[in-house]
Order: sequence, then structure tokens, then C-alpha cells
Amino acid sequence: MRISAPSCLCPFLVCLCFIQRCYGASHHLPAKVPSFRNGTKLANGETEVHHRPKRGWIWNQFFVLEEHLGTEAQYVGKLHSNSDKGDGSVRYILSGDGAGNIFVIDEVTGDISATKSLDRESKSHYVLHAQALDRNTEEALEPKSEFIIKVQDINDNAPTFPHGPVVATVPEMSELGTSVLQVTASDADDPTYGNSARIVYSVLQGQPYFSIDPKTGIIRTALSEMDREAREHYTVVIQAKDMAGQVGGLSGSTTINITLTDVNDNPPMFPQKNYQLYVPESAQVGKPVGKIKATDEDLGINADIKYSIINSEGANTFSISTERDTREGIISLKKPLNYERKKTYTLHIEGTNTHVDPRFSYLGSFKDTATLKITVGDVDEAPIFSIDHYIMDVYENSPSGTEVGAVMARDPDSRNSPVRYFLDSKEEGVRYFRIDESSGLIRTTQSLDREDMSWHNITVLASEVDNPSLLSHVPVTVQVLDVNDNPPEIATDEEVIVCESSRPGQVIQTVTAVDKDDFANGQRFSFALPSQLPVNPNFTLKDNEDSSASIIARRRRFNQQTQELYELPIVVWDGGEPSLSGTSTLTLRVCPCQRHGKVRMCQGEAFLSSAGLSTGALIAILLCIVILLAIVVLFITLRRSKKEPLIISEEDIRENVVTYDDEGGGEEDTEAFDIIALRNPAAAEEFKFRRDIRPEKRKHCVLPRSHRAAAVELDESDVHEFIRQRLVEADMDTSVPPYDSLQTYAYEGQGSPTGSVSPLDTPGTQSEQDYNDLDNWGPQFQKLAELYAEAESEMTA
Repeated sequence: MRISAPSCLCPFLVCLCFIQRCYGASHHLPAKVPSFRNGTKLANGETEVHHRPKRGWIWNQFFVLEEHLGTEAQYVGKLHSNSDKGDGSVRYILSGDGAGNIFVIDEVTGDISATKSLDRESKSHYVLHAQALDRNTEEALEPKSEFIIKVQDINDNAPTFPHGPVVATVPEMSELGTSVLQVTASDADDPTYGNSARIVYSVLQGQPYFSIDPKTGIIRTALSEMDREAREHYTVVIQAKDMAGQVGGLSGSTTINITLTDVNDNPPMFPQKNYQLYVPESAQVGKPVGKIKATDEDLGINADIKYSIINSEGANTFSISTERDTREGIISLKKPLNYERKKTYTLHIEGTNTHVDPRFSYLGSFKDTATLKITVGDVDEAPIFSIDHYIMDVYENSPSGTEVGAVMARDPDSRNSPVRYFLDSKEEGVRYFRIDESSGLIRTTQSLDREDMSWHNITVLASEVDNPSLLSHVPVTVQVLDVNDNPPEIATDEEVIVCESSRPGQVIQTVTAVDKDDFANGQRFSFALPSQLPVNPNFTLKDNEDSSASIIARRRRFNQQTQELYELPIVVWDGGEPSLSGTSTLTLRVCPCQRHGKVRMCQGEAFLSSAGLSTGALIAILLCIVILLAIVVLFITLRRSKKEPLIISEEDIRENVVTYDDEGGGEEDTEAFDIIALRNPAAAEEFKFRRDIRPEKRKHCVLPRSHRAAAVELDESDVHEFIRQRLVEADMDTSVPPYDSLQTYAYEGQGSPTGSVSPLDTPGTQSEQDYNDLDNWGPQFQKLAELYAEAESEMTA
């Protein structure tokens, strides 16, 4: 097969066409070479025929230019089979991409043409298949072969930028060549063929401030130290051109908006160097009185300014702070102003940047100063008191109109107007005092009592006579001084407890006194019993000389059942001038006590009420007691009826069994007892006591001799009858537990020659032995201690 190269349409493709023609016929294009025979003559004259093998058709690619603008179809190439004799017996068929609609083939000649304009950027190549058939038999003369038609690129696409416009920033005062941004353009043409996609960059707008690298597209600063304050925004137009920038190349452009960012390269500056400010002397401390502001061309934190007062005259009286939003210096008052003392102030104010960039220190100091002159305005002020708080005093019980003290106020203004005084009517203390409106002298309106109220607080107001609306006030505290007008009293209101076992000289209780007067007149006390009353036989009083006194018992043993309550009046003197006295009566209650003076029980009613028992509870307790007593009586009755002991044991357990087998001195031994009760039972009934109650007055346990002589003459039948009656009483006494105490009395009559050996029959002389220790021997010896104590007290009386 033979392929005819297409004719060249463009001058710059002449070379391409020549190469295609030569190379396509010999190498690139498939060809079907017809077979022929070669002969070689042999020695016998015969010719040897050599058969050359048939070449199969080999297909390479065809080329077609894109964007064909002609009206006729564009010739692509030619297919030819060696079997084609030119007689039209061979039919060529084309199939594959675009066959029939884009690419057509002449069935007779095998010429291939493109009927449409092609775009390489849409489709860069087409794959087709070629066949050669016998027109008559439709047999394939050549095997089906594949070939490619490649669309040849031309420069029909300009470079483009993907985004635009682009925003970029660069700090002001940057060095020359500082990188700003890199831009990149793209070209749809074939980068592998020619220069259609070879791009170079250039700056169309933005010189001489910025430049761009032609190959990389990096934009850089072209000037050094560009100042944002001079120009902040720049518009730079960048062009991208293909064909390496040659004439005829296509180009595209984009816009870059570049903004210079701020750096602190400008110091703060006051618009003027001298300022003036008027401030009235009535300005409040801590409140703003004026403003001042320095300007800074920088932005953000680079323009932050801190203000300060650098001279001591202004810094002592005024302060300055920075308002964050407006960056103004707010001037405030630190101390009150006084026009009469100082009329003008001079402030040296400095404004300094808070964020300084050391790179620009060569530009100078980033601070500025200004002078502010403040003029103090005169204002009509309220009167001023001489001191801030007055403390006065006056004695209690002073008559109405007594002078307490005086306050003084003056007009601070230069005209010195007269001042008027008056009290604040809203306060409670006004009813006790009044003030002279001209002199400020304070007097009492009534007599004062320190014990009722020792301190009074009042408020004095002062105003100018010419301008009553301006008021000033001052607190006045009046102390009421004490005089000795209250007698002292005994401090305690409680009853004094006296133990039944108290001994002479024993301290019952120590008492103190109280006085409503203050320490100077009332805290030194002396005590005594009333002198106009007779000597108290039961108690005495000792002044301890330390503002306390001790109540001391004068007798041994008190009996609650005989007398429960005692009253003791006490006179108390204070140490005031003049000294006052008061009499207080103490109530002393007798109570049984345990050892060491601990109170055992004083009142049954108080005990029950303190326990919080209701009436129902008391009734229940009484019922229980009655039931217990009935049970005890029942047991005793059963024991006596059966004559059996309550406790059945191998041993007769009895706690306290005392047996006396000693007959003593016969009848003479009875003289040791009080036989008068045995000799005369009728008379003895008058002196019968309970065994737990001692007789009121007995000098000695031994009866007088005269009584014993009279008893001898009594009938002995009375004695036997008396003993019998007492025996019956002892047997019927249910309050005594069984076997508690067994006493045997063997009365043998009178007149034993041996006499009495009882130690009770002793002379009536006073014993020198001290029986006070019997109190410490326990309850067994309590009755004996009482008898000896009573006898001893009667002997000493």
C-alpha cells in the first residue's frame, strides 16, 4: 500500500510536509508491496526462481492540524494496497473514532479527509481501523489494521490565571526585594510541542513599586522603605504571555491588590505644646476634670499611648489614665482643691508608645511631652468645722442648762461670712441638748442619768448666713460622767445552802456586791452585819477586804426538820465619795449533805418539779410505792405466821446480830441508861422521841443524881410494863428490816454489889478529847457525833 502525503497548506509546515512525505512512504506509513519473482541462471541455463515474501501492512499515525478554517475538507492521508491495480477492484473501508462523520475515505482511491475542524484541547487523537476488500468477492485483500490520527497543536489558547483579583499584604518599611506573593498562570496548549505553552510573566501596572520574576511569577518589592502613612494600597497588574514572550504569542493578565501593613514607625505627638484647663475647687476627688490627647499615625497596638505626669507638683494633686477606645488621657483629681490656698497648677504630661519596635529606634524617641496649666476656680463652699469629731462630757444629775461644750466652724471663702449652728432634729439625742445658733455652745435640756444612758451622739449642722443652702455637719459625742448615786447590792439572788453537818467556823458561802455606778465610785466594797440587830447565834460575817465577804457558821449541826430557812441581812458600803450603803437579806436553806459538803437533796417538791414529772406520773409513782409497802407487809406477816426465816440456807445469814452475854454489874448497871422512862412511863411519853431525831437540849447522856434517886422510888411494875410495851412496839414496827439489829436487855433489878461497868455512867465533867473526827467515821457514828457535838456546844455556850 502507498500513502500520498497531503499538500502543505501553511508555509511554516513545509518542512513537516516534506518529512511526512518521505518518511511516510518508506517507513511510517504501512505499504503493501506487490510480490515479484527473482531469477538466477543456473549452469544448465535454467533459471532458478526466488519467491520474495509479501509484506503485511504496518500502520503508524497520521497528523491533522487543529482548528482548520477552510471550507473544504482537510486532506489527512491515503491508504493503498499492493493488490490495487488501479482498476477499481479494491474497496477501502474506514472504521473507529470519528469514522464517517469526522473522517471519510474514498473507497476507490483510499484518500482520507477530515470534514470538521478539530480541537486538540478537546480530543488530541483518534484511533481508526482500515480494511482493503475485493469489490467483487468482498474478500479481504489485506488484514484489518489499526492506525492513529493525531491532532496537531497550534497556539490557539492564551494563558489564564485561576483566581483573581488577588489580595496580598506586605509590611511597610520592608527591604528591597521582599517577597509579596507568587502567581501562576496556566496554558491549555501542548507544553511538549513548540512554545505554545511556554509562559513568561511581566508587570503591566505597579512599577516602580513592585516587580515579578518572569519565570517563577514571584512578586517582590521594587522600592525600599515604602511608607504606609504615605500610601497604603497598591494595584498591580501581572501579564502572562506564551510563545516565550515572542511576537504573536497570546497573553492573559490578573490584578493583585497589595496593602502595606502597619509597623510602629511613628512616635506619638501632641497637636500643641501648651494647654489650659479650668477646674472649680468644688471638684470631687477621684472624678475626671479634663482630657488631653496625643496623635499617632500608626494603627492598632502600634498607636497605643501611655500618659503620665512627670512633675511632682502635678503628680501629687492630679492623676492621668488612658482611655482604651479613644486613646485619650483622662485627668482626675487626687486631692481636694482649695482656691484660697493654691490657684494654679502646672502639669507636664508625657505620652509614650507602649509597643516600640527596636528596628526603628534610629528614628528617635517614641514619646512626646506637653504642658497643661490648670486654673482653680473659686466656689462658695460650706463652713468648715475646726475638728472632724467633738467629744464632750458632763456629770450626771446636772441641772438643765448645764454647759457641755462648744463647736466652731468658719467660712473657708475669702469673704468670711458669719456661720449659724443648729442640731439635726432627726436624731434621738436632740431632746437632751440644745445649741446656741451664734456661738455654737451646747447645753443640756434636762438632768442626765449615766446608768440610763452613758453616751449621747448628736450631729451639729452649720451653714452660712448668706447662703443657708450650703450645709456642713460634724458628729458630737457627749459622755455622761458618773456620780455616786446608787447604793451597792449583794450580787447573788439565789438561796445559800447550809449543810446539816456544818461546823462552827466553817465558811458557808462567799458573797460579792454589785454597784450600778462605774469603777471610780463603786468597785471597792466592805461588808458587815447590821449593828442595830442582836448578835446572830447561827451565822457571822467576815469581810475579806477584797470586795467580798464570807458567811461563817457559828454552831455545829443544823436540822432541816427543826428549821429549814434562815435569813441573814448584810450591809454593803461602796468606795465612792460620799460612800453609800445598802442592806440585802440573804435566804439560807438547810439541806442534808453528803461527804465533802455535796448537797444530797433539799426539797422533794423541787426535785420532782425539776425532773419534769406530770400529775399522772406522780400518781403512778405513789401507787408503786403503796404496792411495794403492801408486799413488804405481806412478807413480814407470812414470816411471823410460819415462824420460818425468809432466807433458807445451811447457815443463818444475818448481817448485824449483836449478842450481849455479859451481865455487867447487875441492877446497878441500869444506872448507865435513862431509867426515868422505865420508872415513870406516863411521864416518859412526853419526852419520847423518834430514834432518828435527837433531843433539842441535852447536856449529857447521864441523868442527874437527883433524877436517879427519884427513879429508885418508883414501882418496879411500871418498869416491866414499860419494857413489855416497847417490845410489842418493836415487834409491830414494819419500818425496821428483820435481823437488822438484835438488842437483848436483861434487867435484873437494882442493887448489884459490883456496881456499874458502863462507860456512860461518867462524871459530868467536860472531856478534853476532840470528837470532831466522828463526822468522818461514816453514818454508823453519825448519831454519836451529834450527841457529843450538841453536848459540847451547850457546855461552851
